[in-house]
Amino acid sequence: MGLIVEEEESDVVLVPPSNFSMVEDGIFRSGFPQPDNFPFLDTLNLRSIIYLCPEPYPEENLEFLQSRNIRLFQFGIEGKTEPCVSIPKDTIMEALKVLIDVRNHPVLIHCKRGKHRTGCLVGCLRKFQNWCLSSVFEEYQHFAGVKSRITDLRFIETFEVMCLRQCLYSIIYQYQGYGSNKRRLLYKEDKLQKPQVTSV
Repeated sequence: MGLIVEEEESDVVLVPPSNFSMVEDGIFRSGFPQPDNFPFLDTLNLRSIIYLCPEPYPEENLEFLQSRNIRLFQFGIEGKTEPCVSIPKDTIMEALKVLIDVRNHPVLIHCKRGKHRTGCLVGCLRKFQNWCLSSVFEEYQHFAGVKSRITDLRFIETFEVMCLRQCLYSIIYQYQGYGSNKRRLLYKEDKLQKPQVTSV
């Protein structure tokens, strides 16, 4: 599937990466971008990419990021299928901190196929946004398809977001003031007193 953009001299076909979708305003997800996806990525005006695989980023992709001043955040999570291999909670927590920082938006999250590791990170974001668990699972399974993993669903279910909320207070990352009609990431905490922030 691609989009055709007409230009004066030639037509440019915009091909999104596999499993591409918008998560929220300024947050996107996909499988691993290939060079023929670069023109499409240009239309997103990305500031950052969150890469969830341990393998080195391909040189051609790095050159694309550098030429567009896109920052790469790599969180190396093994893509194992064995039940005994668990997703590292600390790594997902660090990735979430990058993800909810609007200074990194627009941001693209991806792993190899945009299913399991990406699905776990987005699922934990949804818990942070107070989505009901059934909706979180439904979104995960939509992208994972027949390759849905019970270990991933269990990880999302047991992931504790409270410490992330506490971190959020100390840094105060919100959508408020970010563009027009943006949905805020803070909900229940809005009524609580926020700490004063001073320059260091």
